[in-house]
Amino acid sequence: MRRPPPAVHARRTVACSRLFEVEEMHLEFSNGVHTRFERLVGSSHGAVAIAAMPDPDTVLLIREYAAGTDRYELGLPKGRMQPDEDILAAANREIMEEVGFGARRLTRLRTLSLAPAYMSHATHLVLAEGLYEKRLPGDEPEEIEVVPWPIRDLGPLLLREDCSEARSIAGLFIVREHLLGRGR
Repeated sequence: MRRPPPAVHARRTVACSRLFEVEEMHLEFSNGVHTRFERLVGSSHGAVAIAAMPDPDTVLLIREYAAGTDRYELGLPKGRMQPDEDILAAANREIMEEVGFGARRLTRLRTLSLAPAYMSHATHLVLAEGLYEKRLPGDEPEEIEVVPWPIRDLGPLLLREDCSEARSIAGLFIVREHLLGRGR
């Protein structure tokens, strides 16, 4: 059964930071129930996560500090999109900043949400192929370690304690399935 979304009677910002806004929503569901939800409202520009592939069998991962888990995490290069920046341009800029490569072929695969029950944030997954060396200065506080990983060997990656970021894990499987569909 497909239901209409609840009616939104009011929205108000209850907290704000440099990166996020917490919004309270007063909702009325189709069965007449009224309730209030809170959600994190991220940047309206969104973000990109990039599967940069220097060859058909290898994806470039990065290891960088993640404040949320207070440790270094292994995952796909990713970053926020700039105002008025196209998804593919943002993806190319991010891999130039984080892994030191640009891409001749960029393919937008899909959009992922992180926690749709309480976050509005969207991350666009992009496959980057035909890589060439090109480094741009980024906003990272330290140099990022680049870790080549065989795309066909995701099992051992999932067992690592330092690979827990859901967008990266989902993205790697989506990329692998996309490549298998192309006959690789």
